[in-house]
Amino acid sequence: MYEFLDRVDAGRRLGLALEHLRADDVVVLGLPRGGVPVAAEVAKALDAPLDVIVVRKLGVPFQPEVAMGAIGEDDARVLDQRVVSLARVTEDDLRSVERRERELLESRLERYRKGRPRTDLRGRTAVIVDDGIATGSTARVACQVARHLGAAKVILAVPVAPAHTLGSLPEPDEVFSLISARNFQAVGYYYRDFSPTLDDEVVQLLDEAALRQRRASAAGAGVDQDVEIAVDGVTLHGDLHLPAQCGAVVVFAHGSGSSRHSPRNRYVASVLQGAGLGTLLLDLLTPAEEVDRGNVFDIALLAQRLIAANHWLTGRDDTAGCRVGYFGASTGAGAALWAAAEPGAEVDAVVSRGGRPDLAGPRLAAVRAPTLLLVGGADTQVLALNRQAMDQMTAPVRLEIIPGATHLFEEPGTLTRAATLAKGWFARYLLPETAPERASEVPS
Repeated sequence: MYEFLDRVDAGRRLGLALEHLRADDVVVLGLPRGGVPVAAEVAKALDAPLDVIVVRKLGVPFQPEVAMGAIGEDDARVLDQRVVSLARVTEDDLRSVERRERELLESRLERYRKGRPRTDLRGRTAVIVDDGIATGSTARVACQVARHLGAAKVILAVPVAPAHTLGSLPEPDEVFSLISARNFQAVGYYYRDFSPTLDDEVVQLLDEAALRQRRASAAGAGVDQDVEIAVDGVTLHGDLHLPAQCGAVVVFAHGSGSSRHSPRNRYVASVLQGAGLGTLLLDLLTPAEEVDRGNVFDIALLAQRLIAANHWLTGRDDTAGCRVGYFGASTGAGAALWAAAEPGAEVDAVVSRGGRPDLAGPRLAAVRAPTLLLVGGADTQVLALNRQAMDQMTAPVRLEIIPGATHLFEEPGTLTRAATLAKGWFARYLLPETAPERASEVPS
């Protein structure tokens, strides 16, 4: 049985469990790549800066799978002198291996930080976060490197770890795990969604965290909060982000089997936020409603929930004058277009990712909002459905095919491409300085 929906869910739960650290001078360090989405949620919960801690194993020259040490930033190096001695590794051998691994380490850091300096750990509490540990070897080295970089206290925090491993880690001052498993399986066994984290996602999470820290230190910071929307006698839960000066909000309609915790939609949302757009990631069904698969495919019901969310936004003082866009994935795209076809719909742009616009049926012709259809080139069946839907639409519409992408955009670079295109579309039609008036939309 799964314990966590995904890394975001695990990170939120881990962050709640570590709230007692909020008073400390904390830096949260994610182990790339899978540990960073978990660490990002912990950093939010602790209102702490987020950074990565990258380590590289130093393998014995003639048997590289055997570790003789590891390296980190700022010339940090940890050696296992016993292995070095037994393997008779010379200083020249050691320098050669370290030079090669350091080049790889610096390359990865440059990609992740994009020129940002390392967060200073001197005298601070370093909370090192991964999505789980098995043997603990990488986490142990990361703790040693954090100590080498000046951390006064090192805490290792993970969602899941074997009980026997937790009791045998001397490097951290404290070890915390939500699950101490006696019959440990692989880390992925404890997650419903354990899809790979891409480098682009790591970069985006770091960018988002840096932006959040800058906003927190500036007067008139925006909004980042969990929200509740009452509709149809139930309460829907969402995550609302608003920049300090908000002119537009994009509401996310998730596909079947997904939620506001979806790492893919959260990644897209962070890209939109970087362009100055507000976002509302909303669960259109309650957990009880999701049990009935009929509700998951009830496009009319989902569309009505979207419309209710739109009305909720117009009723808030900070979003009353905002333009609104819909971002729909899979079945959520059908709901977004159904809602956009309602008479008098106050929707200024729609983007569909791997969507099923055909589920909006004959309502497609009534859509007035400019619509961007993003489809993977390898998602042939959905691509055909999108082309058929285009023929029924009278609104400005564009089809963008992402080469090599399948339905979930899991292939390297494909989700980034889709997010970038969505950002451009929403920026054009929603942001005040570029958006056309509702009465005179400009076809693409």
